[in-house]
Amino acid sequence: MQSGSSTTSSASELKVAIITSSYHDNITGELSRGAETAFLEAGGLPEHCIHVQAAGAWELPVLAKQLSQLNQVDAIVALGCIITGETTHDQVIGNAIAQGLMNVSLDWANPVSMGVLTCQTIEQAEARSSSTSSNKGREAMRAAINTAVTLKEFRQ
Repeated sequence: MQSGSSTTSSASELKVAIITSSYHDNITGELSRGAETAFLEAGGLPEHCIHVQAAGAWELPVLAKQLSQLNQVDAIVALGCIITGETTHDQVIGNAIAQGLMNVSLDWANPVSMGVLTCQTIEQAEARSSSTSSNKGREAMRAAINTAVTLKEFRQ
């Protein structure tokens, strides 16, 4: 069993779900494309990548919970974008989403990878969602794949 590898494990035998917030869709759409690209590059099959739209980032945990209960995927990648405003609302939302996604992952015992950007400006979000290798959707999918493969190894 390998651990600590910086390469992405094979996704050839995995099914994944990508939940994408519709809010800031120019950003989240790029995150979703990055996640799907990472899945396919890792050997995942297009028909094993389910896409689900969320109204906003706040809805990501409840959709992840429902998907986990269906038990039809090996991993979930939750994608969204929260931009800092004039109040601390972004911190409240970000913390609640992170906790909600972590709870789903722990209850389900499978990866729920969080690719929710929490940026101070739209320019920062654009930089983190560009089509380059620094796309956080790609990173979230790679983490989900690696964790799902490791868990499958544990369970053998």
